Amino acid sequence: MIPAVMPTYSRVDIVFERGEGAHIWDTDGRQFLDFTAGIAVNALGHAHPYLVQKLTEQAGKLWHTSNLFRVAGQEQLAGRLTELTFADTMFFTNSGVEAWECAVKTVRKYHHDTGHPEKTRFIVVGGAFHGRSTTAIAAARSEKMTGGFGPLLDAFDQVPFENLNELRAAITPQTAGIIVEPILGEGGIRVASPDYLRALRQAADEFGLLLVFDEIQTGVGRTGKLFAHEWADVAPDVMCIAKGIGGGFPVGACLVSEKAAAGMVPGTHGSTFGGNPLAMAVANAVLDVVTAPGFLEKVAETGTRLEAALAALVARHPAVLADVRGKGLMLGLKCVKPNGDVVTALRRNGLLVVPAADNVIRILPPLTIGEPEIAEAVAIIDKTCQELAQ
Repeated sequence: MIPAVMPTYSRVDIVFERGEGAHIWDTDGRQFLDFTAGIAVNALGHAHPYLVQKLTEQAGKLWHTSNLFRVAGQEQLAGRLTELTFADTMFFTNSGVEAWECAVKTVRKYHHDTGHPEKTRFIVVGGAFHGRSTTAIAAARSEKMTGGFGPLLDAFDQVPFENLNELRAAITPQTAGIIVEPILGEGGIRVASPDYLRALRQAADEFGLLLVFDEIQTGVGRTGKLFAHEWADVAPDVMCIAKGIGGGFPVGACLVSEKAAAGMVPGTHGSTFGGNPLAMAVANAVLDVVTAPGFLEKVAETGTRLEAALAALVARHPAVLADVRGKGLMLGLKCVKPNGDVVTALRRNGLLVVPAADNVIRILPPLTIGEPEIAEAVAIIDKTCQELAQ
């Protein structure tokens, strides 16, 4: 018999009951160190007191009004993010893929309204992951995601990651935009070089395209900057964010420059729940914490220490681990052993991590971890590698 919850996930048979900071407990009382963080969502860990306070305050006042009316929290968050980023305006969503869909619509509408309706195609890169909508899986082209869901939207021309020659060769008169993750997350924690990101900006400007950065996983402090593209000192025209901005509450946003937003006028897009008062209260609280003096610098420093500790483990266990990669607290360990086996063994020893492509395990702790959590994680990985090597 089919279960009441549609069986679309290969779930681990664990039910979690509560969490605090970087730790989480299941219904049997077992404690885990959570370096999955809801797949880079719980940016401030579990049950962060300030987020709990702000959510509870809002829950006692107003939950939902729809977007038929002004929402004060949206105006506050949008104003802050426009001051902190390239963006001049933004649309709030409930998830990352909704923000990505908004980005696709925004780019197409820009070209339509500026006299180039033929520009409808996008250049994307192999290994990227933008979500599970039919449009997003059409961009990724992974058989695992697309099988049985065709025919898919024919609007995406895929080129290899970090291959600028092939990208430029793929540009046609129908090309509207370039969409790239500054770090491939699901694709194996592959970091785009600053030169590559700058070259994307140059190519977009040269050919009259819009540049879209998908920072759904990399954004909101994950790499030690508010957004990962800041390391390259380059700005997109459109950016998708989600995950960390809600700290565990469902919220996303599509950030857009004034130029790129030219076509997005009343009636062109909408969302019933997007930017609701509860989501905005939490997102504003997350931004309070992440933009506090010294916070991002601490994330970068912590990431450097954790990466060095992981590199030492790679050197110590070459039969299990091959390489460490990433930026800030978005790190990956490329494995010699099957990454699924490593994930399972780490979980058995009390550390939660998440697999990715290229036989990588992702290390995505809360941005608030310190030396004790690093030491605990290193000890568990060390022990696990010794077991797997045997």
